Amino acid sequence: MTRRENSGRRRSAFREQRTSMLVVCGAEATEPAYFEGLKRARRNPAITIKIKAKRGDPEAVVKYAAGMRDRAEGTHDEVWCVVDVDEFDLDKAATTARRLQVNLAISNPCFEFWLLLHFEACSAPLTCYGDVAKRLIKHVPGFSKSALRFADYESGVGSAVQRAKKHDVELGFEHGHNPSTGVWALVEKIS
Repeated sequence: MTRRENSGRRRSAFREQRTSMLVVCGAEATEPAYFEGLKRARRNPAITIKIKAKRGDPEAVVKYAAGMRDRAEGTHDEVWCVVDVDEFDLDKAATTARRLQVNLAISNPCFEFWLLLHFEACSAPLTCYGDVAKRLIKHVPGFSKSALRFADYESGVGSAVQRAKKHDVELGFEHGHNPSTGVWALVEKIS
């Protein structure tokens, strides 16, 4: 039996650097439940994610997220806000987000459009949540905004990312294109 010679060279210790993300959702239930489910399913050791809900208009959500980051200086490498167009003025929120260096994941008209992309491609204009919900319920019969089960969407995450990318909308400007969503960019970072 031969012994390995000790060449005197040791491989240096290697540890992938962790990225800490703060994700603030502009809704209380659906978006936080989705991202908590994604976080549990992916278990990406390179990412630490803190998910918070802050109900309000998108600009208020952006300011809240920037305030959290600033109060915990050095804790979060990236800050994301997940917001809907709904009836809000997103131009103001997008300008504030760029100024405060907060990333936006905008869905137009609503986050449920992102959920719909897990099951089908859709490029027809959708005027409101009701339009999206009618289509989504065909795929998830028991869909409820207040009781999202990530398991219903888990197998379609990759398809949703690909379908969302095909809309070819610049991140942070999804509010000008119906339907569209920038959630795919955040999901890719988490996955």
